[in-house]
Amino acid sequence: MLPTERISYSPIANRSPLKLPNGARMAVWVIVNVEEWDPKQTMPRTVLTPPAGGSPTPDIPNWAWHEYGNRVGFWRLLKVFDDHKIPGVLAINGSALTAYPPIVKAALERNWEFMGHGFTQRNMQKVENEREDIRKTADVIEAATGKRPRGWLGPGLTETWETPDLLKQEGYDYVADWVLDDQPVWLKTTSTPIVNVPYTQECNDVAMMLIQHHQASEYYQRAIDQFEQIYEDAEGSARVMALVVHPYIMGVPHRLKYFRRIFETIRKKSDVAFMTGEQILDWYLSVGPKAP
Repeated sequence: MLPTERISYSPIANRSPLKLPNGARMAVWVIVNVEEWDPKQTMPRTVLTPPAGGSPTPDIPNWAWHEYGNRVGFWRLLKVFDDHKIPGVLAINGSALTAYPPIVKAALERNWEFMGHGFTQRNMQKVENEREDIRKTADVIEAATGKRPRGWLGPGLTETWETPDLLKQEGYDYVADWVLDDQPVWLKTTSTPIVNVPYTQECNDVAMMLIQHHQASEYYQRAIDQFEQIYEDAEGSARVMALVVHPYIMGVPHRLKYFRRIFETIRKKSDVAFMTGEQILDWYLSVGPKAP
C-alpha cells in the first residue's frame, strides 16, 4: 500500500478532543536507542571520514565512537532518568540484547519498555527476510524480558512497502516510524489496523548533532521550544511529544548537561505526564477513535 492508502488525511483541529488521565495536558515519552554495530560491516554512521575515502573495514574510529555510548554514555543518560523519575523506552537491536547484558539488566530493573529496533542496525530495505528479522527481534526481547514487545521503531525509521503489515501479523501493536502527527493515529494493514505513536525527527539527536551539526545546547533549546508550543496546542485536546537520544551522541560529556536541563524545566509543570509508548498506546485505545 502507498502511505496515502494506509492513512487518510485528518486535520488535527477537526478531531474530537482527547483527554489524558489525572488532568494531564500532554504526554512526553523519551526513547533511548541502543544499537550494536557489526565491525565486519560498513558503519551505519560515521563521525570521521576515512583519509582515503571509501568504507574500509575494520573501521575502528567509527566503531569505537558508537561503542563509547554503550560503555559510558548510556550510564550518564540513565542517571538523568533516575534523578528525574522518567520512565524510559529502550529501542534496541535484537543483537544488542546479548552484546550488552548490563544495559538490559538496568532497563529491566527500572521497568523500562523494550521496543523492537531491527535485529541489526541496518536499513530494513536491505534486510534479506524482513518477517524473520521482525520475528527474531521479538523473540530475543521476550527471552530477555519475559514479555514480547508491543512497539517497533525501524532502524533509521526505514520501512519496506510491507512493514506495517508484517508488524501487525507478528503481534506488534504500534509503530513509531510515521512521524506525521502530534497524536496517535491508525494505519491500515492487510489484516487489522496498527497504531502509530508520535515520534520525532526534529528533537532527535541524530538529526541535530550529526546531520545539522548544531552545538550541544541546541538540543535543550529546541526541546523546550517544542515543548512550549505543544503544551499550548494541548489546551483543548491532549498532545504527545517525543524526545530521542542515542548514548553515543547525547551521552558524551559535553552534551549530557543539556539533556538533563530539559527535565529540570519540564518537571516544573504538574500537568505533564511522562509515559512509555505502550502506556500512550493503551490510553489511545481507551479514549481515541476506534480502528477504521
